[in-house]
Amino acid sequence: MAKSNGKPNDTAAAVITATKSIMQLGKDCDYERELRRLQIELAKLQEWIHQEGLRVVVLFEGRDAAGKGGAIKRITDTLNPRICRVVALSTPTEREKGQWYFQRYAAHLPARGEMVLFDRSWYNRAGVERVMGFCTEAEYLEFMRSCPEFERMLVRSGILLVKYWFSVSDEEQERRFQDRMKDPTKRWKLSPMDLESRKHWAEYSRAKDEMFTGTDLKHTPWYVVNADNKKSARLNVIRHLLSLIPYRDLTPKPLPLPPLEKKNYKRPPMHEQTFIPEIYR
Repeated sequence: MAKSNGKPNDTAAAVITATKSIMQLGKDCDYERELRRLQIELAKLQEWIHQEGLRVVVLFEGRDAAGKGGAIKRITDTLNPRICRVVALSTPTEREKGQWYFQRYAAHLPARGEMVLFDRSWYNRAGVERVMGFCTEAEYLEFMRSCPEFERMLVRSGILLVKYWFSVSDEEQERRFQDRMKDPTKRWKLSPMDLESRKHWAEYSRAKDEMFTGTDLKHTPWYVVNADNKKSARLNVIRHLLSLIPYRDLTPKPLPLPPLEKKNYKRPPMHEQTFIPEIYR
């Protein structure tokens, strides 16, 4: 949680500031306007994380096409990638397969003043790896034993760990799959593994239930996001994330821009430079 700057009411003020800023949302709202308001609050949170030296880890898990990527994009749209970064690991290499399972994820954990968003995480072992046979039963059971302790270690080290599960109905997931197939700009989102997973719907459901049973704990709970409505899900998850970290507005004040000093400079002739064709004007 946030540290104090020496003033006894800092934390209380932070809670009040955050609560007032994010708790003013009705069921009917203008999506773009509300998203903009929440993104301004995210910028304030980012500055607080940076200046207070917090370490924040947010996991985004859920079924294929549940809307995780869209939510992550809206969170990071206006943030500094040096402070808030996204980790989306690909298939492990042969060397990584020979490492301690959590090792390649631990390498991406935040330093002081950083927030890391995992677009899928170590929970791959409890989901796709188990269902598709990419790990042995012994490896899965070891993960389920080790994962709570690994996360407990993260929390004890001072990391704020937040875990989101995006839940989407079968009908809405199917509609999104069909939409991706029709749209060339979205078709890349459907990997062969996504298509293969359609044959294992029931197995994925049971795997998720067992995963929650072993890892939905008091100190590291799962927060379930109703993601049938993408826009509502994005607003709700941003609002919830903001509510978990007491913060104050440390946004730098606007500074007067000094005049440009152009003396003693002559621009090279335009014809000596190579410009791209101006097709659009």
